[in-house]
Amino acid sequence: MKPPPCHRKVSKIIGMAAALLIASQAAAADLAFDLQGHRGARGLAPENTLPAFATALGIGVTTLEFDVGISADGAVIVAHDRRLNPDITKDADGNWLASPAPRLRDLPLAALQRFDVGAIKPGTDYARQFATQTPHPGARMPTLAEVAALVARANAAHVRFNIETKISPLAADETLPPEAFAQTLIDEIRRLGLASRTTIQSFDWRTLADTARMAPEIARVYLTFERADGGGGDTVGKGRGVSPWTGLDAAAHGNSTPRLVAAAGGKIWSPFFRNLSAEAMAAAKTLGLAVIPWTVNAPADMDAMLALGVDGIITDYPDRLRAQLAARGLPLPPARPVAP
Repeated sequence: MKPPPCHRKVSKIIGMAAALLIASQAAAADLAFDLQGHRGARGLAPENTLPAFATALGIGVTTLEFDVGISADGAVIVAHDRRLNPDITKDADGNWLASPAPRLRDLPLAALQRFDVGAIKPGTDYARQFATQTPHPGARMPTLAEVAALVARANAAHVRFNIETKISPLAADETLPPEAFAQTLIDEIRRLGLASRTTIQSFDWRTLADTARMAPEIARVYLTFERADGGGGDTVGKGRGVSPWTGLDAAAHGNSTPRLVAAAGGKIWSPFFRNLSAEAMAAAKTLGLAVIPWTVNAPADMDAMLALGVDGIITDYPDRLRAQLAARGLPLPPARPVAP
C-alpha cells in the first residue's frame, strides 16, 4: 500500500532535512580548526551586535563567540559587561551614558533594547584600539534567540555558539548567583535546540561546575588569565592559595594551568594567548585538552599560535585569521552572507 501524498511529502522533507544535517556534520568534521569570531567580529563591527555576527558569518567562521547576561525579567541578552558600557552605549535621546551605568540585572529586556550600542564613543581608548570598526548606528543588544535566528537565516548550520557567562566571584551583587545564571542560560539553549552546537565558557568556573551537573550534554570551555604579579584580573592565582575564580589551588596541581583545567573536569582550555607557552601546550596535549587561545589579533601572533598547534583561535578579526589559514592550505568554513 502506498502512503498518502501528504505522508510522502513529509517523508521527503524529513529526508532532505536529514541529508542537510548529515552534510553539515560532515563539513564540520572537515573543519578541524576552530575559527572563532570574538564578540562577532569586534575589530570590524560593533561588539556583540547582529551587525557584528552578520559580518563574521559573511567572512566565514566556525564559531560565533559572545557574552551573555541575564535581564531583570530573565532574558538571556548578549552583552560583554555586567553593567552597560558607557564607551559604547547611548540612551534613547542619543546621549552617551555616564559611569557607573545601570546593571543589566536591574533592567527588563525591553528597556535594555532601547539603548543604542552601534558605535564607540569618540576619544576613548576603546575607539583608538578599534579604529577600523565600522559603526552601525541604532544597533541594539540582541538576545541569544535573535542571534540563533540570524544564523538560521544565514543557512549556517555548521556554525557553533561559544557563550561566555559574564559573572564574577568578586562582584556577587551584579548578576544572578552562579547556579541561577547557568540554569537560565541552559534552559534557553535547550529551548532553542542549540545544545549540540554550543559551548559554555567562563573565567568563573562555578558556572562551569553547575553546567556539568545540570547539562552534561553541553560542552564547557575553561577560560584563564594569568599575570606574574597576580594583579590585573589574574584568575589562576598561582602561589596565592585557592582562587575564587577556579575554586582550586594551583599549587596542588603543580602550578600547571592545564592540570588545573583537567582537575576541574575540563576538556577545552582557552588561555590568554600570551600565557600559552610551548611547555603548557605540550602539557595540555598530554592531558587530552583542546586549546583555543583568546584574543589573537595580529597576524604575527596568529602565526605563533598556529606554530604551537592550537586547535582554534578566538579573534576580533576573523578576516585576518582566515587569510592565515588559507595561506597554510587549511580547510576554511563557508561564508554565509546575511543581512543583520
